[in-house]
Amino acid sequence: MTQWQSAWIDDDLTIFQDSVRKIFEREFIPQEEKWRKQRHPDREVWPKLGELGLLCASIPSEYGGGGGTFAHEAVICMEQARAQVSSFSISVHSGIVSHYILNYGTEEQRKKWLPQLASGQRVAAIAMSEPGAGSDLQAVRTTAVRDGDEYVINGSKTFITNGYHAELICVVAKTDTQAKGSRGISLVMVETEKVSGFRRGRILEKIGQKGQDTAELFFDDVRVPAENVLGGAEGKGFVQLMEQLPRERMFIAVGAVATMQKAIDETTAYVKDRKVFGQRLMDMQNTRFKLAECQTQATVARCFVDDCVHKVLRGELDVPTAAMAKWWTTQLNCQIIDECLQLHGGYGYMEEYPISRMYTDARVGKIYGGANEIMKEIIARSMDQ
Repeated sequence: MTQWQSAWIDDDLTIFQDSVRKIFEREFIPQEEKWRKQRHPDREVWPKLGELGLLCASIPSEYGGGGGTFAHEAVICMEQARAQVSSFSISVHSGIVSHYILNYGTEEQRKKWLPQLASGQRVAAIAMSEPGAGSDLQAVRTTAVRDGDEYVINGSKTFITNGYHAELICVVAKTDTQAKGSRGISLVMVETEKVSGFRRGRILEKIGQKGQDTAELFFDDVRVPAENVLGGAEGKGFVQLMEQLPRERMFIAVGAVATMQKAIDETTAYVKDRKVFGQRLMDMQNTRFKLAECQTQATVARCFVDDCVHKVLRGELDVPTAAMAKWWTTQLNCQIIDECLQLHGGYGYMEEYPISRMYTDARVGKIYGGANEIMKEIIARSMDQ
């Protein structure tokens, strides 16, 4: 396995990385096949993740977190991608939802929810996409209307990662139903066991990431306390989303780069062992050239992502650069995996070979976190100012 050599991974992070890798190998890789067949992980995996220190690694210790930085979250994301364990999303739970609470929540909200997420007592999800609103968040139709000391939520969400188990859901909703576009959008936290009118739909059947409990969610007159609006004030949701989405896109980019390197490593091992026409597949010039191309592209991608991670750690990553990282690495990831699958021949099409799983699991990277076409539009707008 090729080691990720990055300047931001210091000696302490190297030790942490080795520990995280061993945890995935010991605790979760053996269960991944079962989870893929049942189309969701066991609920017990979440307190286990908390016990092992893999949840909320960059949340301050005063709120039950690991007290680390984005670098710790990136290492966990990287090792989860390398392990090909896609049945639960630590990045959504810890790297995204917990940071909405940390950055925008009231002190009371932080003290209430963050320790629960850090321990795995609650599973977190963020409910953005709707049947008629995916990358276009301004088009959300879910409403949260104030009624005395409560908000009444109505609407539906789809493609929700961790949706089957989630007990704390950050819902993107319109609190001002008369406002147009991005105005009037708020983030409302729903504690599922405390409300009526909330229900989960089916776990969606996908071509990849089959163990991930991606679900539909329905809100029918769901009442939540007024203090569940994130930050305690209406109408700030769209700005909050725009500020945090670059962070989400960096997790996607980190995972993509780790996956493409995993694909190259798996394929290199395969072609060294596979014999065709009396010689190793690795001895054929086409194989060597294809792998050389893939490794060069992966190395360039890694260097770009490393630079972006440095920017995140310094608080300097801007929206267009995050968009560049997201679209380019996910596109390249699919291309490299396709080349590697081709070098496996017919065996690459068989589910027993890891490369086939990578092929289907990687495809959604060009869609979630904002479709790649939207990423290009973000970049283009920054050039037209």
